[in-house]
Amino acid sequence: MPTLPRPSGTPLRTLAALALAACFGGLVAGVVIDGLHAPAAASPAVPAGMQDVTADGAISVAMPMVGGLPAAIDGQPLPSLAPMLAGVTPAVVSVQAKQRVRVNNPFANDPMFRRMFPHIPQERIEQSLGSGVIVDAARGLVLTNHHVIEGAEEVTVTLADGRTLAAEFVGSDPDTDVAVMKIPAQGLAQVPLANSGELRVGDFVVAVGNPFGIGQTVTSGIVSAVGRSGLRGLGYQNFIQTDASINPGNSGGALVNLRGELVGINTASFNPRGSMAGNIGLGFAIPANLARNVMDQLVTHGEVRRGTFGVDAQDVDARLAQALKLDDPRGALVTRVYPGSAAALAGLKSGDVIVSADGERIDSRDGLRNFEGLQAIGSRVALGVRRDGKLLQMTATLREQARVLAGAELDPRLDGAVFNELPERLRQSGATGVLVASVADGSRAAINGLREGDLVVATNAGGFDDLGGFRAGFTPTPAQLVLQIVRGNRQGILTMQ
Repeated sequence: MPTLPRPSGTPLRTLAALALAACFGGLVAGVVIDGLHAPAAASPAVPAGMQDVTADGAISVAMPMVGGLPAAIDGQPLPSLAPMLAGVTPAVVSVQAKQRVRVNNPFANDPMFRRMFPHIPQERIEQSLGSGVIVDAARGLVLTNHHVIEGAEEVTVTLADGRTLAAEFVGSDPDTDVAVMKIPAQGLAQVPLANSGELRVGDFVVAVGNPFGIGQTVTSGIVSAVGRSGLRGLGYQNFIQTDASINPGNSGGALVNLRGELVGINTASFNPRGSMAGNIGLGFAIPANLARNVMDQLVTHGEVRRGTFGVDAQDVDARLAQALKLDDPRGALVTRVYPGSAAALAGLKSGDVIVSADGERIDSRDGLRNFEGLQAIGSRVALGVRRDGKLLQMTATLREQARVLAGAELDPRLDGAVFNELPERLRQSGATGVLVASVADGSRAAINGLREGDLVVATNAGGFDDLGGFRAGFTPTPAQLVLQIVRGNRQGILTMQ
């Protein structure tokens, strides 16, 4: 940002600035004072009727009422966000998602009840509201949050000019909460994407969206933090934190800088009393650089492909830190390195402690997974590693992370089952293992008792973090295969025949 000139120090100017700050408050007051610091022509004389001499000889100035504020001060027009917003608001849309939900009626399966009340509905239509941002007018591409349109059977978009258009689903990534839609590209505006990596704490930002469905609304604030993570249940995290008000319905809307460029996609707010209790100045947005990367992959491949180090890790506590000759109990302790993985090729070993990645502190296993999940395939990552009390520098080139695995590829006893990586939001909530995505009727896996939605958290070979660890438990093929599963709120053991 440009360096502001030194203030002139004129008492009347300072008094005027303070009065204006009291009238306007917040962002406008801050910018007005900065504006008053700029060099200006000689101040006009204060009318005699507005001056008063106090007992000590000082001159006080009576300021006019708010309704009589001038259009300019010392030739400088009062600041306004309106010119910038005129180019932004036409590209911010309201998103309406509809989904059919079955009504949970305890009498619905009673034939007598159905004969007596044949017209009682068996399902209802649920609607949710959110926001979105047009980022490519030529192709009609709209960015929003995955949770805004998750499970929707019909999505419509209402433009700022009142037009309502049917939206086509392009793709979404639950782990970063980014979704892409497409609308007819006719007479659309767009918001240019900024380089969010240049964003600094203290920069002014403006949030635009449709909170509580009341209509397009603009709020302003500053960047409170960048690179925020560690929020439970929100997937891979690299959030921009802001005190600009973000409320329910703002999700998927725009966070822009004062040049009208998109720096983030609003996604969440924090309030200990729940999101519906309102904003308390803790809002979070997905950085534009991350949203751009996810959008490009979804448009090109229909899915997001991520790189992986190929390790299992655990947190470092005080006891482990002492045994490993570490100054602080932090980092990700490598417990397993998979053959042929990026970590193996880089020279990592079990017992190494990863303490940094590309200069970013790694304090825990979850911190390592979060960093890993935000990297592209083929990324070269500089790792800071503690081994035998010494700090080593290594470079790993990330390889593609498997997302889906057919049971038959692992063992005939799992034939018919398909396994997925856990959604990252579940991992952030403390879950581990792999998810049973589907089980074919009558298959070997189904006969052995495996069900869709089960979490497999361990085998007789031990626990594991992800699909890579699950696969490693089948080398060599075990004579007996036992799965430890979580189904709902219950844990159980399945012996696969």
